[in-house]
Amino acid sequence: MEPERKRSGSTLKKGRKRRLIPSKVVGAAEATRSHWDLEERQQPVAKKARLSTVLFAENCEVTHGQLCELLKYAVLGKSSFPKPSWCQLFHQNHLKNVVVFILQGLSQLHFYKFYLEFGFLRKAFKHKFRMPPPSSDFLADIIGLQKKQIIGNLPKAMEGSLPFASSKVSINLQKDPIIQKYGSKKVGLTRCLLTKEEMKTYHFPLQGFLDCENFVPTKCNGSVTDNSPLFGLDCEMCLTSKGRELTRISLVAEGGGCVMDELVKPDNKIVDYLTSFSGITKKILNPVTTKLKDVQRRLKILLPPDAVLVGHSLDLDLRALKMIHPYVIDTSLLYVREQGRRFKLKFLAKAILGKDIQCPDRLGHDATEDARTTLELARYFLKYGPKKIAELNLEALFSYQESQEPRNTAEGVQRLNTSVLECLDSVGQKLLFLTQEADASALSSSKNCQTIKCLSNKEVLEQARVEIPLFPFSIVQFSFEPFSPNLTEEMNKRIKIKWTEMSTVYAGPFNKNCNLSALKRLFKSFGPVQLMTLVLETHQVQRPVTELTLDCDTLVNELEQDSENRGTIYLSGVSETFKEHLLQHCSIFLGLEAMILPKDLKSGKQKGYCFLRFKTFGSAQRALNILTGKDWKLRGRHALTPRHLHAWLRGLPRESRLPGVRVIPPPSEQEAWQMLNVDHPKIAAWHWGRKIEKLYHNLCPGTLCLILLPGTRSTHGSLSGLGLMGIKDEEESTIPQTCVCESAHHLPGVIS
Repeated sequence: MEPERKRSGSTLKKGRKRRLIPSKVVGAAEATRSHWDLEERQQPVAKKARLSTVLFAENCEVTHGQLCELLKYAVLGKSSFPKPSWCQLFHQNHLKNVVVFILQGLSQLHFYKFYLEFGFLRKAFKHKFRMPPPSSDFLADIIGLQKKQIIGNLPKAMEGSLPFASSKVSINLQKDPIIQKYGSKKVGLTRCLLTKEEMKTYHFPLQGFLDCENFVPTKCNGSVTDNSPLFGLDCEMCLTSKGRELTRISLVAEGGGCVMDELVKPDNKIVDYLTSFSGITKKILNPVTTKLKDVQRRLKILLPPDAVLVGHSLDLDLRALKMIHPYVIDTSLLYVREQGRRFKLKFLAKAILGKDIQCPDRLGHDATEDARTTLELARYFLKYGPKKIAELNLEALFSYQESQEPRNTAEGVQRLNTSVLECLDSVGQKLLFLTQEADASALSSSKNCQTIKCLSNKEVLEQARVEIPLFPFSIVQFSFEPFSPNLTEEMNKRIKIKWTEMSTVYAGPFNKNCNLSALKRLFKSFGPVQLMTLVLETHQVQRPVTELTLDCDTLVNELEQDSENRGTIYLSGVSETFKEHLLQHCSIFLGLEAMILPKDLKSGKQKGYCFLRFKTFGSAQRALNILTGKDWKLRGRHALTPRHLHAWLRGLPRESRLPGVRVIPPPSEQEAWQMLNVDHPKIAAWHWGRKIEKLYHNLCPGTLCLILLPGTRSTHGSLSGLGLMGIKDEEESTIPQTCVCESAHHLPGVIS
């Protein structure tokens, strides 16, 4: 089929006749096509900066360091910094300004609690992403400002490795995250175990979870005490046609003796041995006959009822083993850091134990050595206590070592700890920082930062209108009073249950002899089913009538119009050959930007649904008409749920998905609303959304704008942050770029 435009040039070829598309393929779309053809075939315009977040991970969580990557790249471009690892910023040199709005005290939860009120924010910003809960200095982290840390008493193994290691200066131990979690006194073994909630948060396999249905539990159900035996565990994996699979397991007892060291033959065809990490080669694995089920059987026999497994990122090892174990110590979480970051095992081994492991001159990692190291790290923590660890000031040592590793660029060596301020200074520019007097941070004292301290949010707003046009890079920080912790926890539960009610279908009545398997097949043809419950007493079952269900049509319409969902369609009933079939007819799906094909994390098989993202709502509507016509035999609709919400919704306990579950708000709820210093939070959300909208409209075209809700931390639980991002008057390329993204844990590649 002839292309309908000349892709390599800037104008259409004159006199070229357009070939007709077979009527069977066009189907129901022929009547609507002519209207959209005009829109898709505009002449190319001058280059403009634009964003793409096709590279987003499945849960769309972006760390503060990754945000810093983007901001530095926005200032200096690829001549000085590599492109961000999580998104694409095209034509960076056409950016006019960068403006970051920080809504201090707000989180992702608050945004979706007042979703309808934040109308401008959700419609104007196409790119949304989840952030971890805030660190102790959120602003310094996203700017890349190095905190002035003092190296305290170093272990003997590290003395002399730093130029100032001999200075023993007192440090503020109370701010160390290890002290904040464990206190300063020595702790017992049971205090170091991960709780069930922590295991859920860090994706450990647990009984009752949908993705762990075929996992084998160990026979460890005894009462754990501070004298229970410890076993170090480490696994190596290879990449097969079904994903990562186990190739080696090492289990080390508390005395250091290796009680199990086995090579394992995967069940599926090996695609990559990952030799540089695992040390496994085809020659080594060829004669092996041991299978995963053999390893599972041996572990169940070897481990006593009160065994405690110790490992580094142990969740990955247990998932490779497809086993569930309730008592674990994870050294990557035991030696806790801020922002959810983790130290590497190699660093901890050197800094704590004085051991060099995972040496570059050796082929792959030694699983037994790694397992033994994690065990020694756990014993060290128990012997010397949190205070001793905090005095080592691991964070400062790690930052120093990291800063000594140069990063090569086109213009020379750039240090890893370069901040946005230094980037601006290198091109003779200053940063504008607008904030309230009480919230001024370390950024305020920087010589390359013009700080304006205000008395209120209203004054910050007024100053922003005047000052932002005068600076190439601005940070505007609004500060709001947070919800009380108890109310926030209650609100989180209620919102998850509202999402559950929206996605629950009530069908029937069915008789006692109905075929449940046939029903499941029927409903799965519409999309993935989380849970199906058959209730025979139909006179007692009806959809709950709540405030949400009364406004359901309004909310669904608003979700469709969300800028992240607008232009995206959801299709169910797709086969494994759907991608090839779609690409054969790609010329009739103009404006297709990306196809996202989720895969089952356990089997590696493609799921029976996909998402197609188009440049415009019109292109998506036209494609939906074609694909749901009689020729394609698919079911679909406009997408409703942004990808960054999926991880949040998956965290909902199984029992909370059942119909009829309710969380009753506390009587004091109306009295507890303290947010934004106004009488009613809905009015406040709408009010500040409109204020930011006016500021946004005053920005010049080509301005990269970020709205950051940093999230909140409390003893009752931490809430994730939310980021919204866009370039004012951003225009997509007039030539459609079709790419196919296959998603498992992440979207590994783009095929143009």
